[in-house]
Amino acid sequence: MIFTITRSEKRNAINYEVMEGLAEAIKRTAEPDIKALMITGTGDHAFCSGGDLSVFHALHTKEEAHFMLSKMAHILYELLTLPIPTIALLNGIAIGGGCEIAAACDFRLARKGIKAGFVQGKQAITTGWGGGSILAEKMSAPSAMKLLMEAELQTAEQLKEAGFIDSLYDGSPLQAGEGFIGKMLGNDLSVLQSYKRVWIRKWEEAKLRERIEEEVRHCAILWESDTHIQYVKKFLSKKTVNKD
Repeated sequence: MIFTITRSEKRNAINYEVMEGLAEAIKRTAEPDIKALMITGTGDHAFCSGGDLSVFHALHTKEEAHFMLSKMAHILYELLTLPIPTIALLNGIAIGGGCEIAAACDFRLARKGIKAGFVQGKQAITTGWGGGSILAEKMSAPSAMKLLMEAELQTAEQLKEAGFIDSLYDGSPLQAGEGFIGKMLGNDLSVLQSYKRVWIRKWEEAKLRERIEEEVRHCAILWESDTHIQYVKKFLSKKTVNKD
């Protein structure tokens, strides 16, 4: 199954409709003929630029922010623990929440030359969809901390060296994804599911879901801070000027 974010005019930013679409795609993977899920974005410029601030700027209090953050965190935990292989096909830039979606997938393929980064720190917030907790499970502590705390965009090549990206490609992202996962799909679905459950059990024993919920709460508190509110206002005013 292929799930494509089709908001190229917004650099494939996440709004509530995209959330619902991803949740529906995850549910449909339970169909017996689905052996893997690939996620990508439309166009050549962006995989996903994170949460759409033009939509989420209306969230002012930590309670309002917590509703949105926990909703997406729940979806990403469902994605993380799907009992089939999942692949993020980074066809373009991935920013903030876009990297959190990629982190929740089992494998990350990136087109050569793109950039990606957990830039939430520059917005005076943290990862709020579970990305930080997921990175703590999938990368070494120094590498994960560096990505999160520097909050900078890096090239796909740098991210491969750091261990976040698994493979680089040229050309079609779907062809790259099919080539990467082809040998896996040659095996019986029950084999793929049995192996995936090895990691799911590990994450359950590590209380990853509870840690993600705590991450969401901390981000919600920062969301209503004056620093973050000012960042959002500056971002939206800049977009308005550019549009004018």
